[in-house]
Amino acid sequence: MDLNYTAEETAFRQEVRDFLAEHLPERLSEKVRLGKRLSKADHEEWHAVLNARGWLAGNWPVEFGGTGWNAVQRHIFEEETTLANAPRIVPFGLTMLGPVLQKFGSKEQQDRFLPKILNGEHWWCQGYSEPGAGSDLASLKTRAVRDGDDYIVNGQKTWTTLGQHANWIFCLVRTDAEAKPQEGISFLLIDMNSPGVEVRPIVLLEGTPEVNEVFFDDVRVPAANLVGTENEGWTYAKYLLTHERTNIAGVGFSNAGLANLKRIARQEQSGGRPLIDNPHFAARLAQIEIDLMAMATTNLRVIAKAAAGQAPGAESSMLKIKGTAIRQEINDLTRRAVGPYAMPFVSEALDEGYNEEPIGPDYATPAAPQYFNNRKLSIFGGSNEVQRTIISKAILEL
Repeated sequence: MDLNYTAEETAFRQEVRDFLAEHLPERLSEKVRLGKRLSKADHEEWHAVLNARGWLAGNWPVEFGGTGWNAVQRHIFEEETTLANAPRIVPFGLTMLGPVLQKFGSKEQQDRFLPKILNGEHWWCQGYSEPGAGSDLASLKTRAVRDGDDYIVNGQKTWTTLGQHANWIFCLVRTDAEAKPQEGISFLLIDMNSPGVEVRPIVLLEGTPEVNEVFFDDVRVPAANLVGTENEGWTYAKYLLTHERTNIAGVGFSNAGLANLKRIARQEQSGGRPLIDNPHFAARLAQIEIDLMAMATTNLRVIAKAAAGQAPGAESSMLKIKGTAIRQEINDLTRRAVGPYAMPFVSEALDEGYNEEPIGPDYATPAAPQYFNNRKLSIFGGSNEVQRTIISKAILEL
């Protein structure tokens, strides 16, 4: 297997760099670099820039309005955008729901929903986790009961990322209470403006209302919004989670985080010597870089398989485990590198327009909030403990 980039792929990387240099708004890249909070308008602005270039849906085929990029091109695009401090592409409609509709949705659903994901008319969120069903997702209790041409939905979802911005939610709901857990679940598309839908923000430790609780009280949903076949939603959910877990690995995010950590480590400290000269710190930094290089190679192997038409299986779980662990290690070492400047944390300092004198250098501001926020990486998308079980069953055949 040749893991080197071809001349065409190298040329594509330069094309992406040129595009970013010309079209990435400096205001947005500076907010990302400094760890400032991005508003809904910020995300929509960047999505519109990419959509105008035809580069928003990197994982969609051309016939659905996507780029038609192969797996290597998508990998290069992710690397370059994160290194350029571009806002991340919000994944729920583009990376998660889009592929599910393209594979399992009806022609009517594809024609109705896919263009509105691209033009920004629909902002989607994910309705999977519940208070008693996170890692054990098959135990979900949100019910959808058929009533003529509608379903009546009752229940609660939680940890719904950016649900406060969303006007649509794709949900796993129980449509057969008598069936085995995985066999009685359906995949339903719900308008968040429907009567009976309530969103309650959850403020995280670093002060961000990033996740939400979503309540459904006799919400009436057209049966036409059922994706695929009733009671087969678990199949669609697993397909979606495979895409999500590979994306969570975040090779691009780790590369950008490591580059930032190296810049900090090369700064002269109060004692007059850079932190990179400390043998203990340098050893930890080297270990992270070795692990990241190994993971990047594994990621390229998975990409090569995808390019050959093979769907990732347990490999996506491996990438999820290792990728999230590496990102958390980078966050931890960055927080240690900025030393006491990571301790005083003012939540408002992450908001645009905050004018108070910063405590310490600007690169220190996001160290603590990123560390705390990214503790979740090893939990969402299926906890790393669950991923280890998946790997054991798939590879060791236990």
